[in-house]
Amino acid sequence: MKKATLINSEVSYVIAKLGHFDAITICDAGLPIPNNIQRIDLAVSKGIPSFMDTLKAVSSEMEIESIELAKELPNISPQLHTELTTFIDALAAERKKEITVTYVTHEEYKENTQKSVAIIRTGEFTPYANITLKSGVVF
Repeated sequence: MKKATLINSEVSYVIAKLGHFDAITICDAGLPIPNNIQRIDLAVSKGIPSFMDTLKAVSSEMEIESIELAKELPNISPQLHTELTTFIDALAAERKKEITVTYVTHEEYKENTQKSVAIIRTGEFTPYANITLKSGVVF
């Protein structure tokens, strides 16, 4: 049995297959997921698992080079945005690598999810709790 932070086999497998610039999206319970993208549905009930808990587990195994967020997030869900940016800054400092954050409109964000290798659905009910992680390299 795997003993690292991330123990979900589907998520671990997707991360293991990532190449440079490949993307994984972690989303709230309401984001539409395109039919042609692998859906990893972790949602059990409202808030379970949370967006941030899922992000922390995924980032424990993924080399993240850049991130995409909806530009509506800071205004609509400021508390989550603050928690998220604090986490990203700490992760970048810990890894001694810059993590670029880009903001796009929510409509553009939804279109861009079609480029994701997989979308991980959480039980999060906070509006705009969505993030696309773009893979970096470990060297």
